[in-house]
Amino acid sequence: MVGATKVESGSGPIRYGMVGGGQGAFIGAVHRIAARMDGEFQLVAGALSSDPARARASAAEIGLDPERSYASYAEMAKAEAKRPDGIEAVAIVTPNNVHFPAAKAFLEAGIHVICDKPLTATLAEAKKLAALVEKTGKVFVLTHNYTAYPMIRQAREMVQKGQLGDIRIVQAEYPQDWLTEDLAATGQKQASWRSDPKQSGAGGATGDIGTHAYNLARFVSGLELDSLSADLDAFVPGRKLDDNANVMLRFKGGAKGMIWASQVAPGHENGLKLRVYGTKGGIEWVQADPNYLWFTPFGQPKQLLTRAGAGAGPAAARVSRVPSGHPEGYLEGFANIYAEAARAIRAARKKNGKPAKDVIFPTVADGVEGVAFVEACVRSSRKNAAWTKL
Repeated sequence: MVGATKVESGSGPIRYGMVGGGQGAFIGAVHRIAARMDGEFQLVAGALSSDPARARASAAEIGLDPERSYASYAEMAKAEAKRPDGIEAVAIVTPNNVHFPAAKAFLEAGIHVICDKPLTATLAEAKKLAALVEKTGKVFVLTHNYTAYPMIRQAREMVQKGQLGDIRIVQAEYPQDWLTEDLAATGQKQASWRSDPKQSGAGGATGDIGTHAYNLARFVSGLELDSLSADLDAFVPGRKLDDNANVMLRFKGGAKGMIWASQVAPGHENGLKLRVYGTKGGIEWVQADPNYLWFTPFGQPKQLLTRAGAGAGPAAARVSRVPSGHPEGYLEGFANIYAEAARAIRAARKKNGKPAKDVIFPTVADGVEGVAFVEACVRSSRKNAAWTKL
């Protein structure tokens, strides 16, 4: 379907809609805050729930025009594509099984897509979506938000400049404790869909947080994975998807890595960490204290690099908002993804617009790799942690 001629302005906010993110959803509010933080986006439409009544109530809560609160994403894509003031982009913040059909509907309607991770529930869907993005030429942004923290950008720049030398070891861990008990049995919405293979896909903790750890390791190190060995567990009785994953990685070129992702580790709320070691030095970053990056040149004292102060370079400064000493964190990192998306969409607004060159955000290709990572982990674990190609 070809969208209607849009009312567009090079300087006005980007009109966007949201699929999912209604009452009881955590991540929808995060996306809305991130989208409006820099004044780049304006939320004008939504299909906020698969339950029409809840969708209407959710739209009323956040002040959406009732006429642009839709009962389904399909209705929304069709109607908005026909409006001269229709949405230019859509944020998809649903359970994983809805990502593919919703993204497909909006891409075919000529609308840019910002999608939560993982990309899709299956690798087959991921590949189809990548082909559709290529065919339509629309901007597609995957919200691996941790890649937009200033000190993660700093770490990536240091690796690219050779400050760590040749990379030998990459370690990422992402432990949580919120699924230590069978929370899904209580009817808790977030736990329920994440524990359901029909909604989540093949991976539990691997898809929910393991993909973040893997994406971060790849983003900073620049290494390409060759094969992995995964040992997945569902420790909670009756749980259908993994809640703990230990994964060994072999990268092309000889570097090795490890990923631990767990949602049954008491004492950990959101313990994302990354360590990268090379022939000349090592770096360590902790998401709970994101404004700092530890750098240890081999044979020298450990150095503390700060987000907007000592040691930080232009890569960190580009995505920093406030002066040194003032903390920036999760919401700002998410907002940086939306800011990058806005640059890309504004470039596409121009007639015969070419893709923006000065943007960094996770793409549909990163999404395909993330789903491939999950499915490779599942295959490996079923074969007693056999080494498996991605």
